[in-house]
Amino acid sequence: MALDPAPPMLEPPAGDEVARLRRMAQRQWAARRDLERRLHDGAALRVSALTLRLGLLSHLHPDEARDLRTAVEGIQDELHLVLQELRDIAGRLYPPLLDEAGLGPALREAAGRCAVPVRIDAPDERFGPDVEGAVYFAVLGCLSDGAATPVEVVIRRQADVLRVLVSGVDACDAGTIHDGVRLLGGTVALGESPAGDALITVRIPCV
Repeated sequence: MALDPAPPMLEPPAGDEVARLRRMAQRQWAARRDLERRLHDGAALRVSALTLRLGLLSHLHPDEARDLRTAVEGIQDELHLVLQELRDIAGRLYPPLLDEAGLGPALREAAGRCAVPVRIDAPDERFGPDVEGAVYFAVLGCLSDGAATPVEVVIRRQADVLRVLVSGVDACDAGTIHDGVRLLGGTVALGESPAGDALITVRIPCV
């Protein structure tokens, strides 16, 4: 097990600072989600429409169809790459599936890209864009350095606190995970699972 140096428990700020930081975090997550939507509904849609128009253009000049079709296909290929890059940027800001369907579906989609099996146990309940965004990227932070064994992520609401357990990971950047969680008045605890793997426990107040 390899963990970045960090205290066993990373505590949230105290007093009025919690409310101030949470308001700041809510504004930041709202801005990220808005920017994702603008990329998806604006630039990405315009690129898609242009790609279709180019496809139709190749059928307008039968006498030069071969050369024109070759040129159009080359432009379409470039536009597809641009569109993929826009979607990738948007997903890193705030995944569309997270906004549309919540933590469970978004994390399962991300887990499908991991080299080892990742089991996601998450409720259908929605928790707001700030909490869901913080949890999503905290879990991805736990998985970012990879794992040698299957990973399990369990998300539960207990009263007014959302509790996230990540077990089976080999390494994580606890400081990076804590940065996003702390703004919402949350904590990150580093421990060890019964199997001897790292156990990451994230707690975020739900308000």
